[in-house]
Amino acid sequence: MNWNKLAQIEQLIDIDVLSHEYPVLLFKHSTSCSISAAALNRLERNWNEQEMEYIKPYYLDLLAHRTTSNAIADHYEIKHESPQVLIIKKGACIYHESHMGIDYKSIAEVIQKQLKQ
Repeated sequence: MNWNKLAQIEQLIDIDVLSHEYPVLLFKHSTSCSISAAALNRLERNWNEQEMEYIKPYYLDLLAHRTTSNAIADHYEIKHESPQVLIIKKGACIYHESHMGIDYKSIAEVIQKQLKQ
């Protein structure tokens, strides 16, 4: 899986612009949490590059970039959780899940549906 690093609040503007062309996946990861590590591992292990070729995945180390993590919650009007995955389309969060609810199959279904619209 080829993650783009998300660290700066200003990147949210670029993500919003990009999300008008491609769905964007944001993964908020707590590097000190075993549940977060398990969710990240499951996502990466199941990731299918061919199926997800039109999605731009971003990874946020929320412990290193707490203000950016908080800005994501505010910007997309989503309660902060960790770990957390969000899918951004046309500048809005169209899907979010956290903890053990982070599931590649569900994410892939949302992405495929968005690509058909």
